[in-house]
Amino acid sequence: MDYKQYITVVQDWPKEGIQFKDITTLMDNGPAYKSAVDEIVAYAKEKNAEIVVGPEARGFIVGCPVSYALEIGFAPVRKEGKLPRDVIKVEYGLEYGKDVLTIHKDAIKPGQRVLITDDLLATGGTIEATVKLVEQLGGVVVGCAFLIELSYLNGRDKLNGHDVLTLMKY
Repeated sequence: MDYKQYITVVQDWPKEGIQFKDITTLMDNGPAYKSAVDEIVAYAKEKNAEIVVGPEARGFIVGCPVSYALEIGFAPVRKEGKLPRDVIKVEYGLEYGKDVLTIHKDAIKPGQRVLITDDLLATGGTIEATVKLVEQLGGVVVGCAFLIELSYLNGRDKLNGHDVLTLMKY
């Protein structure tokens, strides 16, 4: 399916010069959204994923329906201070500064096969940090799945050879 027809490109948002790729118009279309999720589910099956991990908040939009369809767990990755139990954390760079991502210490079992999902692969910083969290807990990242990849930002370079599925490239 040509998913790009369901993406709305918003000019100059959130700041001038950015062409924001809005996935809400894909989500508004039930058959298109289901088809996209189904493609990621098929990928997760190929990889024998045992749990899905996604960074907030749009990683939840992709990862939760995938984990539901596969009847496997979903572990959220959140910004510091958002998870209620013991966590591990990793600091990562942003365009202007740093941020911290966390995951519950008991979210991943050693050796567990993990699929990481998000809506967008851009510079790769968030997903690189998510991979580090999973690997610190002993998880094995078997793949990373995204609706959209902004290939001109070279985010794949930060994924250290991990297998990547993207449904759309810009």
